[in-house]
Amino acid sequence: MHRLSPLDAGFLIAESRETPMHVGGLYLFSLPDDVDETEFYGDLLDILRSPTEWRLPFGHKLGRNKLGVPTHWEPDEHLDVDYHVRHSALPKPGRYRELFALAARLHQSLLDRHRPLWETHLVEGLQDRQFALYSKIHHAAIDGVGGVKLAQSILSTDPDARSERSPFSLEAYEATRSKRREPPTEREVRAVTEKLRASFGVSRQVWESLRAYARAWLEPEAKLTTAWSATPVTSFSTRITGARRFVAQSYSFDRVRAVAKALDGTINDTVLAMCGGALRRYLLSRDELPDAPLTAMTPVSLRTPSHPGVGNAVGALVANLATHLADPAARFEATKTSMNEGKNLLRDMSPREIELFTQLTQMPPLLIGALGLGDRFPPYSTVISNVPGPRERSYWNGASLDGMYPMSAIYHGFALNFTLLSNADQLDFGVIACRESVPSCQRIIDDLEAALVELEDAAGV
Repeated sequence: MHRLSPLDAGFLIAESRETPMHVGGLYLFSLPDDVDETEFYGDLLDILRSPTEWRLPFGHKLGRNKLGVPTHWEPDEHLDVDYHVRHSALPKPGRYRELFALAARLHQSLLDRHRPLWETHLVEGLQDRQFALYSKIHHAAIDGVGGVKLAQSILSTDPDARSERSPFSLEAYEATRSKRREPPTEREVRAVTEKLRASFGVSRQVWESLRAYARAWLEPEAKLTTAWSATPVTSFSTRITGARRFVAQSYSFDRVRAVAKALDGTINDTVLAMCGGALRRYLLSRDELPDAPLTAMTPVSLRTPSHPGVGNAVGALVANLATHLADPAARFEATKTSMNEGKNLLRDMSPREIELFTQLTQMPPLLIGALGLGDRFPPYSTVISNVPGPRERSYWNGASLDGMYPMSAIYHGFALNFTLLSNADQLDFGVIACRESVPSCQRIIDDLEAALVELEDAAGV
């Protein structure tokens, strides 16, 4: 039996018809040369449905205590594989617009809690001999990094490599997982406990960071931009409906890296600045740019080699997107400063301490969401998540991986989510939004490109 962590359970508690709490991805492939499409798709479906032993959580459903509250994962003895692995088709020749519309419809529906919390759809009918794989898994079962590792279990850098192994199988997990360290002995645990008790190192570090967070929250002159505080209300800060829009685009990794180098920042700083610039343009076009800066919650992966693969290992920071500044270089610098401040808060913490710190500092947003006040007191304007992916060209049984477009969750108070993956020589952005709150979602892709050009001009690259 694998128990749910408090964070995992939180995603279940926060879920409603309007706010599905699953994460997913749309993977775009090109067929190998000289293969029969029907036969190739049939082989892939057979592989996906092949496990006799399922890895967590794909062969497991939610287990409940005597009060009916989900507390753990338990094996599903009657798993219906055809329910979870499905075959879809677009009318040929399917364009990306139709593919993204289909992915949005698939992503907006809730997963059945009486079954294992995942689905996969193989989609054919795309132009230029392409096909897609859409998958979604409940956030209680996996985080972004875990999802990428799952996808990579079927990928190879060799276009001639072939595998009959399903990514959902226990065999695939055992073959790709990192070797775990032996658990500590009772004597080692006791020695570490005594040392912590004597030094109060864990408590002090978390306490000092919480004090800094609270000081910035209560005292504006502290100027710690990563603290949770009131975020300006925009069209992104509304209560959301259950309908979704999804758009995606790839950007050159070299372009983003050149800006980061020229402005003395990181790849992530540049991504945040791109998103901030895009949001500024979008709001200006709607005549609703606020005087105060928008903010973004930015997840921080805490996954270690010994992590079991199911559940979440993630912390969070809040970045200042500096959307009130017209100068792209000044916006970049303000965003970089806010992220550096956040990193300094977490610098000396262990992953477990960061997780604890994140849970405590995110209590106000969670409480506001639970009370249904996210549209009146938005905890942040958006979520921007940058997840590392494969750095070499990848293939699935000879099919070239052309794009990995992540699809995440939105909530009342933040109706728009940016998630991106590094994929070979490109960064693949997936943007998911409430269909009603962000009606012109497609424009954000153009605004991202314009924001990157602005940064290139400011950096002189």
